[in-house]
Amino acid sequence: MRIEYDPTHDLMNIEFLAGENISESVEREGIIFDYSADGKIVSIEILDVSKRISASPLDKIDFAVTRSSSQTRSGTSR
Repeated sequence: MRIEYDPTHDLMNIEFLAGENISESVEREGIIFDYSADGKIVSIEILDVSKRISASPLDKIDFAVTRSSSQTRSGTSR
């Protein structure tokens, strides 16, 4: 996953599937959802993000990953 913020255009992009082709984009109230051909969410783009979250959107990111004990660091089962 990759999170990018563009202060010039005031948008944030959260990319879940890097390199995946986008077959459909749907906008709902300034939030764009990009989908692959098989319906997976490729990315979410938030327009006017500083008006929706805060003046400094990156200050609000608190990222944590929780894995079950049956997964290794690579995400595969033991």
